[in-house]
Amino acid sequence: MLKQHLQKPEIYLYLFASAVPICFASWAALINNFSIEQVGFTGREIGILQSLREVPGFLAFAVVFLLVMMREQTIAFVSLLALGIGTAITGMLPSVLGLYCTTVLMSVGFHYAETIGQSLSLQLISADRLPLVLGRQIAVGSFTGLAVFAVIYLLVEWLVIDYLWIYLLFGCITIGITFLMYFGCPHFEGEAEQHKTMVVRRRYWLYYLLTFLSGARRQIFVVFAGFLMVEKFAFTVSEMTLLFLVNGVLTIYLAPRIGRLVSYWGEKRTLTLEYAGLVVIFTAYAFAESVWFASLLYILDHVFFAMAIALKSYLKKIADPADMAATAGVSFSINHIAAVILPFALGLVWVVSPPMVFIIGALFAIASLLLSQLVPGAPERGMETVFSTS
Repeated sequence: MLKQHLQKPEIYLYLFASAVPICFASWAALINNFSIEQVGFTGREIGILQSLREVPGFLAFAVVFLLVMMREQTIAFVSLLALGIGTAITGMLPSVLGLYCTTVLMSVGFHYAETIGQSLSLQLISADRLPLVLGRQIAVGSFTGLAVFAVIYLLVEWLVIDYLWIYLLFGCITIGITFLMYFGCPHFEGEAEQHKTMVVRRRYWLYYLLTFLSGARRQIFVVFAGFLMVEKFAFTVSEMTLLFLVNGVLTIYLAPRIGRLVSYWGEKRTLTLEYAGLVVIFTAYAFAESVWFASLLYILDHVFFAMAIALKSYLKKIADPADMAATAGVSFSINHIAAVILPFALGLVWVVSPPMVFIIGALFAIASLLLSQLVPGAPERGMETVFSTS
């Protein structure tokens, strides 16, 4: 029965969606407390760490060159192995240099896995089913993350397990799933053979800009929203884990429904709702003084980012089938241009004025909101923006 299920591309994608967050969720849940308690990080060091973490994302365009040497599913296998190994050894090197090195290894695996995962989703799933399948992938990832957070809470609060063993556990689980996918699943064929050179097309300009701004906003949330909860409101590992648990439960319920919303409501309306909501949320972060209000904002922030399904659906409708792998790599690189610079730069801003970091995030959200109005009501190849004449 298991072997039959592994023959389906959607099952492969759902396994992929579970393998990545097993590592990344455990890394993210522990990193702020681990870096502060055991390595002595301040806002400056955490900014440098997060900038280093995003360098492999900036270099994600190089995935197209790997296609010359190996299939996409082989690249996925190697990437997931790097992710698992990088996470597994994090607790073994509790120093500034050690944490920087393990983070880079973990990040290489994470970003290349995410790039290939997006490419395979766009190739193997039809346009009409893509938002729903993407929503289910997010739900699977959130359910997996939820299980990870629950286990971390148990290990930290009840069993008092050291960081070293927690990182090792989750890294090894991802490695096990990776081997299952590699040896248990067949090679799946997409709509067209993928370009093996970098592809940047002028007609995708709006998608590129929205992707760039999305990366900028996402980094402010990932790096500084969590750091705010620990530094300003003194959240412990268990309290941060509980916050992640709430996010996970909501995402499991909402992500498939957001996918259906994109199919029914269209990309433009969904993106407008997402960006308008993020303007309000980032502005509110800057003035949050209540721990309960800040926690609510953290949860809402996470939910709104699930609407990024609409941006991928927009790409599926406007891009040539042979462009999917190259465009996924280029878009990840564009997404991480700001991600490489912002954590370090805003880490310095944080030392002077933490609220200003979130005001900058609100400005990025406003720019995204304005640009989203250029998305056509019914995007397709030849009708990429409202200015298109085809």
